[in-house]
Amino acid sequence: MGVNSVDAPQWFCSSFVRSARGAGATAPDEDLRAVGQSLLDRWDKPGRHFHNLRHLADVLGRVDELSQETHDPDLVRLAAWYHGVVFDAEDRAAYARKGGEDETASAALALTELEGLGVPDKAAERVAHLVNALVRHAPDPTDFDCAVLCDADLAMLASEPQRYKEYLNDVRDEYAHIPPADYVRARIAILTKLLERRSLFSSPLGAAWENPARQNVDAELQRLRKEQSKLAAAEASQGSSASTGATR
Repeated sequence: MGVNSVDAPQWFCSSFVRSARGAGATAPDEDLRAVGQSLLDRWDKPGRHFHNLRHLADVLGRVDELSQETHDPDLVRLAAWYHGVVFDAEDRAAYARKGGEDETASAALALTELEGLGVPDKAAERVAHLVNALVRHAPDPTDFDCAVLCDADLAMLASEPQRYKEYLNDVRDEYAHIPPADYVRARIAILTKLLERRSLFSSPLGAAWENPARQNVDAELQRLRKEQSKLAAAEASQGSSASTGATR
């Protein structure tokens, strides 16, 4: 089970305040906590079955695991807070962006809010840049901060089997309104592109997640291809039955 903004551990807001201070924020603590709570409320909106507070906690935890590889860990942590804060899984948005996360809008929100908290322009712009870099999950290998954020966001792919199964169920629940055949087709396309990449993870420490992630993704892809074949056969059977009925 994930956490919600009412029962969220106290460390959530404290973590945001520390990172904002580390980035140079000059606003009073109460203002920092108010923005942190606003972000928690966004992450906890109804319909966010996977891209929720549990995911935020997971990404922040992974960033901490890889923090020694970053140039500015506080900016990477702030980017984690904002990376999927603007989210809409409705059909139109999901198909337009091949996912509900709106990195461009999230980056713009980060820039506005962080500058409003007194974070220096250069630092706020850097956070926005990191958030935008998640659009393709193909970071510049020389940008260690970006590599760490991307790896932290993809780390779920390397989960142990039971957690990976929960992840798949949560993602499907987020897009429950999408017909099975359309969802399976889109998911297959995403997984195929992932497996075609030379590497899924870009940071040295993140490289340890490569093999388990590929095993999970490959196993899921095989299951989805079987499901796609069954769905196609069922559709063909229904079409045949309808045609036969029409000729009677």
